[in-house]
Amino acid sequence: MEVVWLVVFAALLAGYFALEGFDLGVGLLLAGRPQERRDRMVAAMAPFVLANEVWLVAVAGVLFGAFPLLEGEVIFALYPFVVAMLLGWVVRDAGLWFRRRIEGPAWRGFWDLMISLGSLVLAFGWGMAIASMAGLPWPAGIAAGALTTALFAFHGRTFLAWRQARGTGRGLALSALAAAAPVIVLLAAAAPHLLDNAAPAGTLNVLSLMVVPFAPVMVGAQVWVWRTFRPVKGADRIPSFF
Repeated sequence: MEVVWLVVFAALLAGYFALEGFDLGVGLLLAGRPQERRDRMVAAMAPFVLANEVWLVAVAGVLFGAFPLLEGEVIFALYPFVVAMLLGWVVRDAGLWFRRRIEGPAWRGFWDLMISLGSLVLAFGWGMAIASMAGLPWPAGIAAGALTTALFAFHGRTFLAWRQARGTGRGLALSALAAAAPVIVLLAAAAPHLLDNAAPAGTLNVLSLMVVPFAPVMVGAQVWVWRTFRPVKGADRIPSFF
């Protein structure tokens, strides 16, 4: 059962990187763009943001429930970064919701900057977090943070091309795989350490009964979002929710 939950945890975290990675990547790419271009970039990712963040909730639930000792170890080791990531998440989402509440270039430019800064903190912080889970030293964590930031930016660029019907679904899938690659590699290397910190078998059995009924709902919601907002050539399918 421990191996099953390790696979579930790795799949959820890789899915979060593959999906939320392009949201954060688009946020990273906002800096220095003209206002009209920033508006379209934010609008392109808008329908996917909340659905993608559900994966983070699932990751946190599995980490707390299936690997409670590891959760305490990671949070203690990266306490300043965990706090920074939470603040970055709040600032990024606040920027998305507030940027259009008042018209004016100064107001919108400020919140677009907050989106970029929050995305940078989250992208870099996630690299540090997975390096810590793998038991790597701080210098390797900094390198992992830089790598995830670069991969998320690349994924965001590929997503924008796909969203505007200038890229292919295959290209987007490949960039998603690239964004998730650090998770796959580092968690595979850390598998023995993760299994040693798994919850007792009884706890994992109860967790399975609680999670399995909701899994189809989460997957179905993702399928609905992607089918609804898939790009169509020759049509403006980019609503402005933010």
